[in-house]
Amino acid sequence: MVSTQVKRGVQFAEAEEFVRLCHAEQAVPPGQRLGERLARISDEIAETGTYRHTPAELAYGARVAWRNSARCIGRLYWRSLRVRDRRHVRDAAGLAGECVAHLRDATRGGRIRPTVTVFPPDTPAGPGPRIHNNQLVRYAGYRLDDGSVLGDPQHVAFTRSVRELGWRGPERRGSFDVLPLLIEARPGERRLFGLPADAVLEVPLTHPDHRWFAGLGLRWHAVPAISDMPLEIGGVRYPSAPFNGWYMASEIGARNLADPGRYDLLPVIADLMGLATGDDRTLWRDRALVELTLAVQHSFDQAGVTVADHHSESRRFLAHLEREERAGRSCPADWSWIVPPLSGAQTAVFHRYYDEPDPAARPAFLPPG
Repeated sequence: MVSTQVKRGVQFAEAEEFVRLCHAEQAVPPGQRLGERLARISDEIAETGTYRHTPAELAYGARVAWRNSARCIGRLYWRSLRVRDRRHVRDAAGLAGECVAHLRDATRGGRIRPTVTVFPPDTPAGPGPRIHNNQLVRYAGYRLDDGSVLGDPQHVAFTRSVRELGWRGPERRGSFDVLPLLIEARPGERRLFGLPADAVLEVPLTHPDHRWFAGLGLRWHAVPAISDMPLEIGGVRYPSAPFNGWYMASEIGARNLADPGRYDLLPVIADLMGLATGDDRTLWRDRALVELTLAVQHSFDQAGVTVADHHSESRRFLAHLEREERAGRSCPADWSWIVPPLSGAQTAVFHRYYDEPDPAARPAFLPPG
């Protein structure tokens, strides 16, 4: 449930720091005077405990939040983030409709576009709406009688919760059943909304060399739209601001489909490849991991859906880092997230250290909770 404990009010110092950043980086409309804008914000905070960002401030704040995301390797593109201002949408059905529109706008038939949709903020009067899904598109996980899981084990608890709220799911359950959105527009009022099929682009997975791979019936969705990380800009917190870039093939092949706590497909792939799996010294896991990731990359490419490879994205991240340093800015990075989960030492990002992330840096997409 949404917490009813929200901040008593925005601190003017937080707002001032952000607005000064906008002016310093020339992210405001021509003619806007810093002193006048700060005076208006001060008056708003004194009267209401908060203030309203201008469209330009909201857009730049969301982009800088991406720039500040220490765990993201794709920050080279931060200026291209499309910002959908939906602060006027407050009812659950309206939020669900805008989430569907976000997916359609971001997908563009496979030419994935980085997008964020910003819904109303928390205020002293009450909390803003919340999307309970950790991504707009996720697959169900069903705990079976024998203790095994059909689908994604990461989402067993969430699947159970939406079923208790009335979600029936498909008559014939599968490994890739798209979960409904769980939206809480007002505290204690949780509603479910199914995602229409045309809003969820999925890619069937095949392999360029192994014909048997297609028989596994694997697929994955095209848009990784994170929906449980609050966006904080200048002291104002937006609890629902779903945002997406595009996938890196290793995220799907070397994590989502391979992790023992997720689909755990490496033993299946290795067996079909004829590898000896009785001893880890045969490196069967490593060989299966490469082929699974190759299948993801091949399939997305064949389908015309944007996907990055970890070698190219690593080089692009270092280009971003160099740009930030030339601009006189620090570029913090979490090494354990920036280094890809496949062939890390073969990528350029492996062989260097980075500035430590600053948990207090703002604007930012914050940890869930």
